[in-house]
Amino acid sequence: MNNISFADLNLAPEILRALTESGYTIPTPIQAQAIPLVLEGCDLMAGAQTGTGKTAAFALPMLQKLLPFASSSPSPARHAVRALILVPTRELAIQVEASVKAYAKHSHLRSLVVFGGVDIKTQTPQLRTGVEILVATPGRLLDHIEQKTVQLNQVQMLVLDEADRMLDMGFMPDLKRILALLPKQRQNLMFSATFSTEIKRLSAEFLVNPKLIEVARSNATAENVTQKVYLVDHTEKHALLAQLLRGSDAKQALVFTKTKLTASRIARQLQREGFSADAIHGDKSQLERMQALDAFKNGKISVLIATDVAARGLDIDQLPVVINYEIPSAAEDYVHRIGRTGRAGASGIAISLVAPEEEKYLVEIEKLIKCQIQRAAPLPKAEPAARPVERAPRAEHHTELRIRAPHTSTTKRPVHDAWFNKPYEPSASTRVNEPVVHVSKPNSQIPALFMRRKITPTDGND
Repeated sequence: MNNISFADLNLAPEILRALTESGYTIPTPIQAQAIPLVLEGCDLMAGAQTGTGKTAAFALPMLQKLLPFASSSPSPARHAVRALILVPTRELAIQVEASVKAYAKHSHLRSLVVFGGVDIKTQTPQLRTGVEILVATPGRLLDHIEQKTVQLNQVQMLVLDEADRMLDMGFMPDLKRILALLPKQRQNLMFSATFSTEIKRLSAEFLVNPKLIEVARSNATAENVTQKVYLVDHTEKHALLAQLLRGSDAKQALVFTKTKLTASRIARQLQREGFSADAIHGDKSQLERMQALDAFKNGKISVLIATDVAARGLDIDQLPVVINYEIPSAAEDYVHRIGRTGRAGASGIAISLVAPEEEKYLVEIEKLIKCQIQRAAPLPKAEPAARPVERAPRAEHHTELRIRAPHTSTTKRPVHDAWFNKPYEPSASTRVNEPVVHVSKPNSQIPALFMRRKITPTDGND
């Protein structure tokens, strides 16, 4: 099937036109195998390395099958939801719907994406105008179902994209609720980069006699991605990261961390060191995440620090380097992280900074991908940056303190003023439990404000 083109896959002229305008002429292996099976109406369980074109593998045959329902009528009744695509993250949802919209631009088929993190009221008007293809994250879809802003009783095709990630993120209860609301007669497609035991169990629950496609060995990494490991103490990671980012290979780099706090901290440190950097993670609003991602794609920032929320669905053309500042504890996430580089046949570099306490995770990763990752030689330490010139202190008026020279006796102990060596002795007038009666002859040199007043028997109730 190496010599086939999209024109050989029985796709409509309007879809082929959109593909040509997008620069696509030859299908990838997963597309060449999946599209004919989907057009035949089979349920499908498809696995391929990330970055090999899974989105087009289900979106193109989906559009082909829905073309008879395309309508130019403005009536919402003529635009019922007939295909539902469920994805785990907002970023992936946005990317998938953008691809669907691009492939369908010469047809009257409508698509829409709904996800959390934004006001649901902004999505409701578009839903009510009617769409044939709905891309959604499970939680936000259930919100719309509860508010009765979407009907799923005419869905003919269901796609679970990155299904393994949905299970990792705990979406199984939401998936079961959604599946119960769909028509029993429908076509089901499951696409994922990895197949775990849990995924196979899920497929048995809702796929009917599925066809299985695995273009590459499950959990394999792309051969065009050069993988390296630097064994480094955790305290030295940031210095090594900065040194790598100054290298010629890192004109643009995606850096992964485990936690949101670490991502934000690294971004701030890199900014102080002169790098154009930003971070995306779950605590940022959807608008902030989209702005940072767009700035990275457009080259306005050269370093993007992300948690695993960005490991799925980020499609960045010609991304040269992915750096794991912290390697993931789940070995499958490593495959998805480094899959952000080396996409569509391009070459890429994946670098992991591994501290001694993380080596146990490295062992699991190498066991999963069935190969040992190259250990890179330590980089020569960069010359320390020149210290900034310190300003001379401003002239200030200080009282001069003169310190007595130490005594030259054999004891080597300084001689203190006799005043300070004298033990404290309270005066007779201030001894404890002895009331002051009066001051008979006040010193005329002491201000009257500080003189003790005479105590009389009537003062006890003041």
